[in-house]
Amino acid sequence: MVDNRTVMENGRCIECGAKSVDGFSCYELFGFPLVWEHNDPELYALHFWLVSCYMIQHPSNYTEEGYRLTVQLFSEAYDNDWDTAYILKRNRKMVATIDKISNPQPHKERVRKLKSWSMTIENIYAGGEKNAIANIIKWKDSIRNELDYPIK
Repeated sequence: MVDNRTVMENGRCIECGAKSVDGFSCYELFGFPLVWEHNDPELYALHFWLVSCYMIQHPSNYTEEGYRLTVQLFSEAYDNDWDTAYILKRNRKMVATIDKISNPQPHKERVRKLKSWSMTIENIYAGGEKNAIANIIKWKDSIRNELDYPIK
């Protein structure tokens, strides 16, 4: 499979810093826990967190305002321990306030800046399906601790 969503240089994602594992790009690694979710309802319950963690580490997927809203939703949901139904309701309201959330530029033309994160999708994949729940929880905790929100 050719992955044009991620730019890997020297075996690392140039946006989140994840290493290529087993020949898979960062984006391809992301596909594994998405499949694992279908085998485990408890893991699927963390879908919002899995997707948000990955997407926050890849801001080139968003418009500037779309990324800001994604970080805001993630942070507020985390800080207030919102349940998934409420998170999705808030997301619908927030997205309705802006023109475009997704970056309209083709993937190859997007500007990407490396930010080092203490955990990436590489860690979720390496931990395997058996440890995915615990690792996604650690990932969301680490991202929340590394985000600058509210913006000071």
